[in-house]
Amino acid sequence: MIREIQSFLNHAAFERGLAKNTCESYKHDLASFYEFTGPERGADLKNISTQDITAFMESGKNAGLSPATLARRLAALKMFFTWLRNANRIPRNPAATLSSPRRARRLPHVLGEKQVRDIIGSPQTGTPLGLRDRAVLELFYACGLRVSELAALTTECLRFGEGLVRCDGKGGKTRLVPIGNAAESAVKKYLSGARQGLHPATGEKRVFIGPRGKGMSRQALWKLVKQSAIAAGANPAASPHWLRHSFATHILEHGASVRVVQELLGHADIGTTQIYTHVDKSRLRTTHSSFHPRA
Repeated sequence: MIREIQSFLNHAAFERGLAKNTCESYKHDLASFYEFTGPERGADLKNISTQDITAFMESGKNAGLSPATLARRLAALKMFFTWLRNANRIPRNPAATLSSPRRARRLPHVLGEKQVRDIIGSPQTGTPLGLRDRAVLELFYACGLRVSELAALTTECLRFGEGLVRCDGKGGKTRLVPIGNAAESAVKKYLSGARQGLHPATGEKRVFIGPRGKGMSRQALWKLVKQSAIAAGANPAASPHWLRHSFATHILEHGASVRVVQELLGHADIGTTQIYTHVDKSRLRTTHSSFHPRA
């Protein structure tokens, strides 16, 4: 099974264009399934039954795995066995009759507009590090970028003359997002001297670097947002994704259409974007119950 798993992951990455993080998660899920079935049984994929998959999912549920993790596990197995069957490597698909569990859709965490302003304004811009941090926060909120997208951003992606940022998103899909005046100004200030001040001799192509001249990691960007939220007196659990959620919700509240927000966020399915309309409705209900005299 190990050889087949690796072949499937290559197919998922290079032919289907699944994101690197998704492939890594599927690799972990399929390896866990192989260990669960045991080397002797797992060595011959023709022996795998629907009951084996059901037992594996039940063991994960008993171990306290979240519904999201369980749903991803089953998605990995269904895709894996479908690929095997289509390639005639197995006589039947043992996962074909299994249905993915319905996942409760949680409302995203959204910061208020004042909270976002306070977080963005928290870095002290009298130092190269402060200018960098301000530019990072401005860009997160102005463009609604995922943390992985901002970490991978290179100077070639910045199209100041057009007021756009080119973003390489999930599945290798590229989109153009308006940068806005505030974020463009902050990034230009950072690039005009602060970046060189952090590391004069860096050859790094990525826009945002650390003191050693290397591109900032996703973990470093998460830490930056969290520390800025704490400094601003905002929710200490704030993350880059909270800024992305806030970006989407705020422009919807100011009149943008769901289709536009879908394109800006790089969502393949508009159903993913529509969760933000639920946030807006939730706020409307809260406001109504708080201020209507007969609510």
